Amino acid sequence: MSSVILVTPLIIANWSVISAAVLGACGAMGFTVASGAVSGSGRARSGSSVTRAEIEVENSEVLAGGGGTDEEMVVEKDGVRATFSRDARGALKVCMEGTGYSKGQLKQIGQELMEQVTQQYVYHRVVTELKERGMPIVHEEVEADRTVKIRVRNW
Repeated sequence: MSSVILVTPLIIANWSVISAAVLGACGAMGFTVASGAVSGSGRARSGSSVTRAEIEVENSEVLAGGGGTDEEMVVEKDGVRATFSRDARGALKVCMEGTGYSKGQLKQIGQELMEQVTQQYVYHRVVTELKERGMPIVHEEVEADRTVKIRVRNW
């Protein structure tokens, strides 16, 4: 007997858990942490030629006990800078900046980043829950479309 479970992403965690997901996802996409850019209130570079796009992550909440609204993480790749932070309402957001990119291109890169962060977060939560419930993972598979399949044994 087998069953299929679809997981709907909902991100509710403290800053340390979310920043771990950001680091894992961004690292997999070739982004690196900007020097001196983890946590703090310093904003990324400014200038008239820099294009910006902000993306708020739906169904997300950075818990207040895990850091204030000044928590942020900045990653970079190929002239694109992504700043992950918590807004005043507690939602996770990413501000994309880059020179030579359109707002649409930056939004697309930001959406891809957020999809990866969400997947990383949900994967970690599912695996943690399975281990806590004593359900061993028998097989894992990542398909070409980045769908993750996890086969577990339920005694």
